[in-house]
Amino acid sequence: MPEFRYAKGRIMESIVFITKEMGEFESDYNDKIWQEYSSDTKLQKLIDRTIENILTAVIETSGAMLTENDISSDSYQDVMQKIGGFFNFSKDEREALAKFAVQRNRLAHRYLNFRWQVVQYYKENRNILKKLINSMYNYEALEQRE
Repeated sequence: MPEFRYAKGRIMESIVFITKEMGEFESDYNDKIWQEYSSDTKLQKLIDRTIENILTAVIETSGAMLTENDISSDSYQDVMQKIGGFFNFSKDEREALAKFAVQRNRLAHRYLNFRWQVVQYYKENRNILKKLINSMYNYEALEQRE
């Protein structure tokens, strides 16, 4: 099997993008409440798209890291479970990461009655994503030095 290598520097670029998007959410949308969200369709689109961007990039970057380490996966949920395992996250943390894949699908496929639930899940569990991004960054920084 030929060796797979994500384009050099691409994982770090993705980490920078994810970090920027998470910062935007923190500064612009974190304090929004249901009443604001439900009454402003532009705000809904901005919040939904920001979270979807974050989760899609995290899943893509996680999948690339797993592939580079010869770890296969069957689904987005599996990718997130396995990346958590790769970084020795607890069982609860791995399950929370896998749930992010479900939340991403809800946004990507426009399940209208679940969108606010996705926003809430993201707000309540984003620290696990931050932990993952930090782990990815540290791993990549070490890889680049070698």
